[in-house]
Amino acid sequence: MRARLFSPYRLKKVAPVPLNREILKPPSSNGMAVMTLPFSKKTRNLLGILALGMILPGPVLAGSYGAGIANSQWYVAESVFECSLVHEVPGYGRAVFRHRAGEDLSFFLESESRLMRPGRGLLVVEAPPWRPGVAPRQVGPVDVSEGRRQVSLATRQAIILAQSLLSGMRPTVTRTSWYDGNPVRVQVSNINFNGEYQRYRSCAENLLPVNIDQIGRSRVAFASGSKKLSQADMDLLDNIVAYIMADSTVERVFVDGHSDSIGSRIDNRALSEDRANVVADYLKSRGVDPDLITVRAHGDQFPVSSRPADNRRTTIRLQREGDRPGLQQANGYGGASTG
Repeated sequence: MRARLFSPYRLKKVAPVPLNREILKPPSSNGMAVMTLPFSKKTRNLLGILALGMILPGPVLAGSYGAGIANSQWYVAESVFECSLVHEVPGYGRAVFRHRAGEDLSFFLESESRLMRPGRGLLVVEAPPWRPGVAPRQVGPVDVSEGRRQVSLATRQAIILAQSLLSGMRPTVTRTSWYDGNPVRVQVSNINFNGEYQRYRSCAENLLPVNIDQIGRSRVAFASGSKKLSQADMDLLDNIVAYIMADSTVERVFVDGHSDSIGSRIDNRALSEDRANVVADYLKSRGVDPDLITVRAHGDQFPVSSRPADNRRTTIRLQREGDRPGLQQANGYGGASTG
């Protein structure tokens, strides 16, 4: 006789749950059925933020983000090309003061989670909790974008932020959240700011006068029949030299001479060569390696305008490692040269 096992629990039959065939996709390439749920884009974004909250420290969906006394950190990333003063905002991302060579100071808030809804936010300078009685000061509206860099401020507002931090205040950006309509507040801490700001100032004083976007493709104009450099031309070339000497990735400097179409083509060709050589000789005299420089003369072959004055020029193009020269026309101001 087979023994019967006794259990205090009685099993109850349960009716099968009807299958919703609308959410069952055909089998995938590995033979398994794929289940998908018809979530809206907004719901999927919310689920993504909730998932982010499981792996990131701190309350990701909290209304206010900012560092306290124990975890407020600032650090400087410095070079002759750019100086950045960076502050980690726990649970949100980073606040960055950026000063690029040849440009003015800027500021931005950067976040992977993008908690603020795109639109118009508000920038206010507030006192920290240990300074009661100090009234907040409204700086003005700010634009909140949809991208990773949600808030970007130009020079004026960036300077106001820096000055407020130096005076012990706490800039705060407020904007409606993506998901529940409640305000999101991102606070920039003044704790440990002053010392790193002085390092940032020292870095900014040693920046190059220009960046690659400003002098990567340059133009020197000439008067009719002339091959003489003006003081402004020499100042431009000095900036180009300073950049070349600092950037070891510059592997070629193309110097292309041009002329207008007035006169004979033979004379114009010779004049364009003289104009290219006077620029190349100046670069060499300031320390640029002659092996980097390629000189070419085009006469009146590549006009950029119907105005003769626009065509009397020498163009300078810097090619860095990784650039693809392609098949480009030597067409003057802001344009690349062939080769």
